[in-house]
Amino acid sequence: MTALHVTVWDETGGEGAPAVFAHNIFTWGSDEMYGFAAQRPLADRHRLLLVDRRGYGASPDTDRSDVDTDADDLVDLLAQQDGGAHLVGHGNGGVAAMLAAGRRPDLVRSLTLIQPSAFSAAAGHPVVDDMLHRLRGGTGVPDSVTPEEYLRASTEGLGMAMPDPTPQRLRAVATSLRERPVWEATVPLQPLRAAPWPTLVICGSWRNAPELYRAYVGEPLIACAEAVADAVGGRLLRVPGYYPHTQQPATVNAALRELWG
Repeated sequence: MTALHVTVWDETGGEGAPAVFAHNIFTWGSDEMYGFAAQRPLADRHRLLLVDRRGYGASPDTDRSDVDTDADDLVDLLAQQDGGAHLVGHGNGGVAAMLAAGRRPDLVRSLTLIQPSAFSAAAGHPVVDDMLHRLRGGTGVPDSVTPEEYLRASTEGLGMAMPDPTPQRLRAVATSLRERPVWEATVPLQPLRAAPWPTLVICGSWRNAPELYRAYVGEPLIACAEAVADAVGGRLLRVPGYYPHTQQPATVNAALRELWG
């Protein structure tokens, strides 16, 4: 197993039930902008383990990031926890979390999915099919495009503010550019529905998001969240905004406390 970097936050003296977090693209576990920094208050009762996926944060480089490999890494980390752990995944990290939970449900205490990029679960939905048609019909990102140029196009090009292009951020973007397309992953819906633990799916309303960002990203993610919650019998929590755990941390953290309690 690759020695991944895991940020550990624990104010319980090692007695709190563990929770493993898997992040999305462009970010890393403890990132304040897109990661799980706002979930740190939960460390008063739980041992939080924030994974930096391969090629992100302080974890080693990788030739190509892949949610299947990420899922294996999550299973290995879950197996190291006495009695397993609560599992939280955002975006592509949510797909990796679903794959890990489907492979080893005995290691999972609960599953929380924050806007998972589980496009196979929403196949046939018009906005998802339109998005996939757009992506599959493209020519890909030319090698001449730098991570900073791609970050700018992916944020300012959709009406968003561009984050500070620090070396750590640009490394995350470079890894995201090499990531296997997440729509190629088939998420295991039936094993998750049959699992004995609860599943929470969290989704933003996207009402105040920039128009292009809502149309190209938000609407497909909303469709995925609804499809996954329905398919696995999970609770669907809708919150204002479009980055639930960073924009609405009080609501998200309260929901996690209730789920983990």
